[in-house]
Amino acid sequence: MKTSTRVVIIGGGVVGASVLYHLTKLGWSDVMLLERSELTSGSTWHAAGGFHTLNGDTNMAALQGYTIRLYKELEELTGMSCGLHHVGGVTLADNQDRFDMLLAERAKHRFMGLETEIVTPEEIKKIAPVTSVEGIIGGLYDPLDGHLDPSGTTHAYAKAARMGGATIETHCMVQETNQRPDGTWDVVTDKGTIHAEHVVNAGGLWAREVGAMAGVYFPLHPMEHQYLVTEEVPLIAEMMADGKEHPHVMDPAGESYLRQEGKGLCIGFYEQTCRPWAVDGTSWSFGQDLLPDDFDKIEDSIAFAYKRFPDLEKAGVKNVIHGPFTFAPDGNPLVGPVPGMRNYWSACGVMAGFSQGGGVGLMLAQWMVEGEPERDVMAMDVARFGDWITPGYTLPKVIENYQKRFSVAYPNEELPAARPHRTTPMYDIFTEMGAVWGQQFGLEVPNYFAQGDEPTYETPSFRRSDAFDATAREVAGVRNAVGINEVQNFGKFLIKGPKARAWLDRIMAGRVPQKGRLSLTPMLSEKGRLFGDFTISCLAEDLFQLTASYGSQAYHHRWFLSHLEDGVEVEKISDRRNGFQIAGPKARDVLQACTRTDVSTMKFLDVWEMTIGQVACIVQRVSYTGDLGFEIYCDPMDQRALWNALWGAGQDHGMVPFGMRAMMSLRLDKFFGSWLSEFSPDYTAAETGLDRFISFKKNTDFIGRAAAEAERATPPARKLMAFEVDADDADVHGYEPIWLDGAVVGFCTSGGYSHHAQKSIAMGFVPTEHAEEGLAVEIEILGKMRPAKLITTPLFDPEGARMRG
Repeated sequence: MKTSTRVVIIGGGVVGASVLYHLTKLGWSDVMLLERSELTSGSTWHAAGGFHTLNGDTNMAALQGYTIRLYKELEELTGMSCGLHHVGGVTLADNQDRFDMLLAERAKHRFMGLETEIVTPEEIKKIAPVTSVEGIIGGLYDPLDGHLDPSGTTHAYAKAARMGGATIETHCMVQETNQRPDGTWDVVTDKGTIHAEHVVNAGGLWAREVGAMAGVYFPLHPMEHQYLVTEEVPLIAEMMADGKEHPHVMDPAGESYLRQEGKGLCIGFYEQTCRPWAVDGTSWSFGQDLLPDDFDKIEDSIAFAYKRFPDLEKAGVKNVIHGPFTFAPDGNPLVGPVPGMRNYWSACGVMAGFSQGGGVGLMLAQWMVEGEPERDVMAMDVARFGDWITPGYTLPKVIENYQKRFSVAYPNEELPAARPHRTTPMYDIFTEMGAVWGQQFGLEVPNYFAQGDEPTYETPSFRRSDAFDATAREVAGVRNAVGINEVQNFGKFLIKGPKARAWLDRIMAGRVPQKGRLSLTPMLSEKGRLFGDFTISCLAEDLFQLTASYGSQAYHHRWFLSHLEDGVEVEKISDRRNGFQIAGPKARDVLQACTRTDVSTMKFLDVWEMTIGQVACIVQRVSYTGDLGFEIYCDPMDQRALWNALWGAGQDHGMVPFGMRAMMSLRLDKFFGSWLSEFSPDYTAAETGLDRFISFKKNTDFIGRAAAEAERATPPARKLMAFEVDADDADVHGYEPIWLDGAVVGFCTSGGYSHHAQKSIAMGFVPTEHAEEGLAVEIEILGKMRPAKLITTPLFDPEGARMRG
């Protein structure tokens, strides 16, 4: 056995094999996979082997499409069969909400190049004749859906990797992973020790145990999952005699998936009476094993399935496959460099391995070889969960995710399991004020404030929700008087040291401000794509505060630490500095009533230290609402005292609390973009307009400069613009296609209703040559073409007089 290699991948399931293959495909041949048993041991060998493209996250759907198309390439490369059955599949909708979700997904697929289509009950019956369409109002057909042979596919990945120079050691159990001072790893096995530059945890059911060897907790949990294979079904036998194969059918109402298996049917369930497995850890003795049959927990599911697929009731059960699969709290994989670790990578939690394994392998290989993946992978980035997450949080969220596997995914839905988890000192005060809570990165954040008999729960919907009136009230309060909300949900960092300024000049593309001032700046990757959207506040010549997305703080912290230099310290203080934002025409009056400092001379983008009430604060004159506003930061221990001062003074000026629903409406008035909507690693600064914050004059070779300069010389092909939409009862949420002259030319990034202007607004990309005032387009919203026109003048304070005055 080799004793040194560039990469050791731990785990020989389909994901580990995919990572191994993709590393060789990108040119790293000195790579090695270790499997304690045989390839496919764990979850891979007993998987149902289905694949599909449907996913609520657009990038995940695209990667699933890549995975499915990859299989033919593997077969051609290796001469091995993956057992492909491209039979297509249809997802059923038995109510309007489910149908709305399918309409929204179909719209996304238009600009992604996925040829799905909405089908009627009559068409469903022809496509999938075993289906009873009673109560069905429509469906989504995807010709790419199908199934394969899990073992054959895994071994095809393995052979392709070996052809590229990779080594695979089976019956080789990893016992320890120990990091050397230089960042490389000693991987101790029962066959000897291997020295590796990188380690990849693709441990599947054992990912938690493998992670623990390196002192890392992976938020994963296995769940029991059961599917049945029937004896011969006459209808299926007849189809086979005619040379046909029955397509997949996903029935969300019945929480089931169905496909053909031989001359019978295979059906699996995501039952509500689900059971977690191996709560205290996965035994090393478990391998190519199954769990005992358990018909009791799927009794209701089977009864429903007999009504949806009547042929099932007439067929005997041939096999029962009951085994564990691993899930993350939100159901997406955990992929990428593990925060706080050097050269340690994750490829875990890929429960849909035959839909996602190829895309996961490609993205991780690009990350390792090229420094960054080609697209925004935040939906599966291991950094999307912070160091606050625990097994006690993971377990109820995984159960919830399993139970909602086939549920409608609403754009405004707030899932309740394991909440509240993290709260600020304002939680009880805001709750008493009627706060309707959302969560971000485990933190409870007010979405809006209900009054009177308004419900304290926002009903999930694709259309305007019951938060509409409350949001309008809060927007009016901000625009006409003054509003207040927390600034806890900003990610915050302190950058300090004698070389802090020079380091920030290199890390950030924008200008680094002088003492007492702040600046707005994009942070770019080497390829010029957006890695962050930051505010830099200069507190002293060697001390800076950075603020950005709260949910991306681990992602940003990992980036900072990977580029750290001597003479610079980076400290994540997101939860050690809190406070409030006040915004609106009366904001200055409220602030002045709470402090002896004369704030009348405080200019836009100033940063001052002052005492407010009895609390020492950092005050910044800036506001995401686009109005006159101030961000006020303090120690969380002082937050309630600060609240008492601001709220007390605010009563004479009509102060109202406002939440994130109002914030998102207010920012649309100014066409302000939002991180991971308008601004993400999928886009560049020039495409989004953030290039106006790049300091091309500074004499620094900042990260991404060459790419930004090239784009400056040759403008991008697309441009982010705003649109006024003639909407009905539903607004843009994101990824709706933009039509021009009967063709899809762009897509929306986000949108909503401007309560100030009383207009539906969308933001999205269109070809640069068409990005002119008044451009008439159509935006597809829930299957309907809605007229829209491009607008360039902000709906509120277009000259910035109130914001800057």
